[in-house]
Amino acid sequence: MSHYWLFKSEPFKWSWAQQKAKGEAGEEWDGIRNYQARNNMRAMKLGDKAFFYHSNEGLEIVGIAEVCAEIHPDSTTDDPRWECVDIKAVCDMPVPVSLKDVKANETLAGMALVTSMRLSVQPVTKDEWLEVCRMGGLDDPPL
Repeated sequence: MSHYWLFKSEPFKWSWAQQKAKGEAGEEWDGIRNYQARNNMRAMKLGDKAFFYHSNEGLEIVGIAEVCAEIHPDSTTDDPRWECVDIKAVCDMPVPVSLKDVKANETLAGMALVTSMRLSVQPVTKDEWLEVCRMGGLDDPPL
C-alpha cells in the first residue's frame, strides 16, 4: 500500500524545475535536520508518492514526485543521526495548488501543510492526496 507525503523546498535553493532535470535518477532529499521530518523519511517506501511544494516564494504545490531510494545516510553530513531518501519527479501539477486554496478547503483543514506548516517533510492522507490532486486538475492522479 502506498503512502503519501509532501516535500517543501524554497525554489531558490531547490526548485521543481531542478528536480525534474534530475530525471529518472532523482535526487537525494538532503539537509534535513529535524527529527520529525527525518522520521517521516524513515517511514517511506519505494514508489510512495509525494507533493513537491514551493515554500517562501510561490507557496504552492507544483508537482508530484516519487520515492526512488529508501532511507540512507545523508551525504551532506558525517553525523549518523541524519538520513534521507531520494525522490524523482513524476509529473507537473496541471494547476498549482496554493496554500491559500488548501487553507480554504474544509476537507483539508487537518492537513499537515495547514497544521504543521514549518515541517519540511510531511505525511499526507489518501483523502488529502485525492482532494489536492482534484484541485490541481489531475483527473487520474498517480497512486
